Amino acid sequence: MDGFADIYEAEIAAGRIDDDPAQRALLPEFDRLARALAEKPARRGLFRRSAPEAATGLYVWGGVGRGKSMLMDLFHGRVEVAGGKRRVHFHAFMQEVHRGIAAARKRGVDDAIKPVAEEIAAELRLLCFDEMQIGDITDAMIVGRLFERLFDGGVTVVATSNRPPDDLYKDGLNRNLFLPFIDLLKARTKVVELASPRDWRQDRIGGAPVYFTPADATARREIDALWDGLTGDAVAEPLRFEVSGREVEVPDYASGVARARFWDLCGRPLGAADYLALAERVRVLILENVPRLGSENYNEAKRFVTLVDALYEARVRLVMSAADTPEQLYVEGTGAFEFARTASRLREMQSEGWGAERAE
Repeated sequence: MDGFADIYEAEIAAGRIDDDPAQRALLPEFDRLARALAEKPARRGLFRRSAPEAATGLYVWGGVGRGKSMLMDLFHGRVEVAGGKRRVHFHAFMQEVHRGIAAARKRGVDDAIKPVAEEIAAELRLLCFDEMQIGDITDAMIVGRLFERLFDGGVTVVATSNRPPDDLYKDGLNRNLFLPFIDLLKARTKVVELASPRDWRQDRIGGAPVYFTPADATARREIDALWDGLTGDAVAEPLRFEVSGREVEVPDYASGVARARFWDLCGRPLGAADYLALAERVRVLILENVPRLGSENYNEAKRFVTLVDALYEARVRLVMSAADTPEQLYVEGTGAFEFARTASRLREMQSEGWGAERAE
């Protein structure tokens, strides 16, 4: 395999990324990890294979749009691992862990975290997490024991986050019980800030149309091009998360960008809590095929208004294709008068640079 400096140069030459000195400074860390992960695990005794020793991983943090996810995806896609590898959004991973713990408890297992960690470690040697953040006390109480077993099982972790480890679960309930996980994370990964002065995602979306009407084949091509520019070579996967015991799914997610159709998010019985949880997890939402709204789809229209409000308050960029302009989407029937506020927000969200001030 080529070194990551050569891979990075090839991506620049192909026009898929722009050169960034702060990103280049991280490339030797990926080379270090690639060398460690290429080594085959040693054997213990005559027959039994021991768990490979986990390499010191990498925790990359920094502001939105600096290229953290892009670099991690580039690494995950090209690194050759003597064992399994996986790239997953952190929230999706924790939902899987919760389901595994619940299943173990049903079987009467006392330490339900142990079999879940052992199963992951048996399958993987490299685990790449996109957007590590802890906002739930249940997650906060699990991660310390879970990750200790993963590291002991030979799993190397690469993670991206908008916060340094010391700011994870900041001001959370019973945070003192969470602090040993921060110490573990800093001991088992190298913490690096990606301090690029540029927000590449805003650069790519800035000045480009973000509202397309009508929602036809031309709009689809424009949105496809915008999606490619925002996500690069990242492989899209569904984004799944739970809210009050209910699973919410967005069909496509990569590099902080989610993509769905109107009916995926507004045709299901979702509410404000679901949309707020979505807004916490994405930086850009692409919403396609928004129809004209009125009495015939009143419930869906109400959900759309709630979704726009959640995205607006969280300063999430919205790319959208619709049957008409914002002012003409909902012109008659109950709710038409109130929709004027939503139309105004949709106009504001189209302005260049909108959302760049999103607080982390």
